[in-house]
Amino acid sequence: MKVTLKEIRPPIWRRFLVPADISLHGLHLVLQKVMGWSNYHLYEFEIAGKEYGEPDPDVDFGESDIVNAKRTKLWKVLPAVGSKFTYTYDFGDDWRHELLVEKVLPSGEDRSYPVCLGGKRNCPPEDCGGPWGYEDLLSVIHDPSHEDHYDKMTWLGGRFDPEAFDLEEVNRALAHR
Repeated sequence: MKVTLKEIRPPIWRRFLVPADISLHGLHLVLQKVMGWSNYHLYEFEIAGKEYGEPDPDVDFGESDIVNAKRTKLWKVLPAVGSKFTYTYDFGDDWRHELLVEKVLPSGEDRSYPVCLGGKRNCPPEDCGGPWGYEDLLSVIHDPSHEDHYDKMTWLGGRFDPEAFDLEEVNRALAHR
């Protein structure tokens, strides 16, 4: 599969393998690791006009249109190569991702799942304000004379490289999920 963070240029993307029988909730957890998110917020998949996520426990059964992602297997909702769907993480920042099924491989005992095969660019920091807030953050941290530069760099822990991507680090995170 390939996931691309929408509304960000140049693109931030990852290519990864997951087993076909993974639940959509399990896929959410994989996406958190491959993208670099921290799993602090709610999420939702939109596939063929249906929404999948974690049903709100305060909403009576039958009143919500959200299908339980923990009970939905990937292979049941995405049967073909070329299938595309949307993953939204953090409804406040509204990080929308496009996922594409690039290839379906035969299962093999020599494969380890999940695994990230490649990617480009660093994931935006949590709670930076969505694509527009991220664009603003980048302009502030690239301008040491900006009045908010020190505060933003402190918030980021002293450094942030938007071009960084460490495949080995992502795969270590996946191995310890």
